[in-house]
Amino acid sequence: MGCDVGMNDPSGDASTERFLVVNADDFGREPGINQGIIEAHERGIVTSASLMVRWPSARTAADASRSLPNLALGLHIDLGEWISMRGHWIARYEVVDTNVRAAVENEVARQLTDFRRLVGRDPTHLDSHQHVHHEEPTRSVMSRMAQQLDIPLRGVTPGIHFCGAFHGQTAEGEPIPNAIILAGLRALLTELPTGWSELGCHPGVGQDLPPPYQREREDEVAVLCNPSTRAALSAERIRLASFRDWGVGASELAR
Repeated sequence: MGCDVGMNDPSGDASTERFLVVNADDFGREPGINQGIIEAHERGIVTSASLMVRWPSARTAADASRSLPNLALGLHIDLGEWISMRGHWIARYEVVDTNVRAAVENEVARQLTDFRRLVGRDPTHLDSHQHVHHEEPTRSVMSRMAQQLDIPLRGVTPGIHFCGAFHGQTAEGEPIPNAIILAGLRALLTELPTGWSELGCHPGVGQDLPPPYQREREDEVAVLCNPSTRAALSAERIRLASFRDWGVGASELAR
């Protein structure tokens, strides 16, 4: 997914400041993904992560987050995963039928309950695995949840521009190696608009990362942790922020 410009901030703030949330998806899926996200937060520029509560490593991720006070933690709704094979989309797994509203509503509510049980609080933001919430009925189900929790929903909440171009594969699994090198990230930073942006990423380390996105996760960690990346943010006058800061407002963060 590329960089999609969202609507203007409803607050009407005409600030020329640029605020960037760097959000790591798939937290809790595998130990190597947990390790990569933590490393990219502690040594790099990751400020937020999205937790997949259905997976065995979710509890470890939630426990680790308690010692990472600057890492905002959201909910990564997981309704299934699909891969492209010979031009056809094949399900690797399906949690529910995403065409059935009642099934989606029940599963989304269950995953929020699991998040609260694991983390002990509400998520700071919402998004979904493979962006399934871009389609109905998941979009309206998750939009209602975001409104009730008063938190942003990726690509839906006005005022947050989402950039998904820091990703080393196309949707069909074809490699895009230049997207996850330092020069590629610098180019994305240059193009960010004023206001709020979210940069999606998928860091991970180790030999047991799940296919098809494996080596690319380690490449992402290297770029996210490269000191030159922070230098590029500084040169572009981009301020790192997290989804905890979203309700604060640009005027206070700019001080």
